[in-house]
Amino acid sequence: MQKAKEDVPVVMRTETATVQQQTDFGAATDYGELAAERIRFEAGTDLTPLLEGLPDDTCQCPHWGYVLDGSINLRYSDGTEEVDETGDLFYWPPGHTLWVDEETEFLLFSPQDDHRAVFEHMADRMEELEG
Repeated sequence: MQKAKEDVPVVMRTETATVQQQTDFGAATDYGELAAERIRFEAGTDLTPLLEGLPDDTCQCPHWGYVLDGSINLRYSDGTEEVDETGDLFYWPPGHTLWVDEETEFLLFSPQDDHRAVFEHMADRMEELEG
């Protein structure tokens, strides 16, 4: 689920500040500690092959984030797709893969233990694919 910055509701505006807030943007309960990540992908990066072997061959960790530059293509386990672009806030529920067609940079907030397990799986897959 992505939300373009112009679509995020304004909850407060003064002469010198504007505050926007998107409520109901995914539940973070029962996930423990969160990790904050800044990620940059080169054009053509595709995580899909690295997620093979996980349930539905997709990342099972939820993420919240913000696209700093570029765009991210997402496909969910149910086959739906979305594109998150520069300035978009996003929530990715468990069951997704992603790829980028251009250099892209984004901020990601994830349950740290769950995401660490996904990173470990992807590292193992890289070894398999290179071997």
